[in-house]
Amino acid sequence: MKRSVALALSVLFLFALTGMAVKQESGDHSSLYYVCNCKDDCSCTTVSARAGKCECGQELAAMHLLAIEKSSGVFCRCGTGCSCERDKNDPGKCGCGKPVKTVSLTGKYVCSCDPSCQCTTISDKPGKCQCGKDLKKV
Repeated sequence: MKRSVALALSVLFLFALTGMAVKQESGDHSSLYYVCNCKDDCSCTTVSARAGKCECGQELAAMHLLAIEKSSGVFCRCGTGCSCERDKNDPGKCGCGKPVKTVSLTGKYVCSCDPSCQCTTISDKPGKCQCGKDLKKV
């Protein structure tokens, strides 16, 4: 009887650990945004949390936010499965070699924490960042 209880508890513990690992892995997509994928000389600034169409009529493409620099967001064009970082030797490229997409965030809200913070919250409304700090208007 004691062995059955111990075995059952062990199995439940393993399921709990597996569930936490899956939740952590799937929660890592907070920096995924949908951005206008038109040419770099286009003046579109559409950044959305959902797929859809840009104000210019193009489909929005899934991109990962790599950095927020002054009033611009720097995005990797690799798509939803991307885990790239910015190329350390060429800041104009993603680690996969694709050029980054820079989008103006003027008029949007971003996290107000210091540069060492890795928050990636962009919003069209004031509120709180995922780290708990207030969003600031760009």
